[in-house]
Amino acid sequence: MSKLREQRIEILKDLAKKDGGMITTSQIEKAGISRVLIPTFIDEGILVKESRGIYYYADEFPDDLQIIQANNPRIIYSYGTALYLWDMSDRTPHVWDISVPQGFNATRLKKDNKNIRLHYINADKWSVGITETLSPDGHKVRLYDKERCIIDLIQRKDKIDKQLYLQALREYFKDRNNNHAQLIRYAKIFHIERPVRDYMDILTG
Repeated sequence: MSKLREQRIEILKDLAKKDGGMITTSQIEKAGISRVLIPTFIDEGILVKESRGIYYYADEFPDDLQIIQANNPRIIYSYGTALYLWDMSDRTPHVWDISVPQGFNATRLKKDNKNIRLHYINADKWSVGITETLSPDGHKVRLYDKERCIIDLIQRKDKIDKQLYLQALREYFKDRNNNHAQLIRYAKIFHIERPVRDYMDILTG
């Protein structure tokens, strides 16, 4: 193996370690490796193609949550998936709940991912409460914060599984470190301040 080739492979390894095994075409090019070499790396088993422009170093295992978001920052985990990531639900999701702004073109997303459930949100409300946490595999993913999760649950109470709903509310309000002031701020934005305050009075009293 030539010294240049060894250097390129080491670069790919380093890129993979920085982002949970995932490497994008743009990262490869920024590291000084031509994209024309990518098919060769795939043929030789060094890289595994996950989707367009996204690859994994062959020794690494892919993280589904990370992959789904890799190409689009407007994909935000919500509802049951966010509750699971925040340890507010003991149910391992079989379908990933994703919130996107109204008008989002989900054609490719739905084609590439059969196990997602989309929630279309008004554009002016979609960005409220976006934050990051680590997936179970230790990779950064974007999701709604705990307060936004509670708002979404209360808004759609009649469409949410009762057990999931009640567990999430209990888990949230028993933790004194959660940001109740933030919750009220969100409640005002979504025009549900009264029911939110009622839950606060009952579950923190």
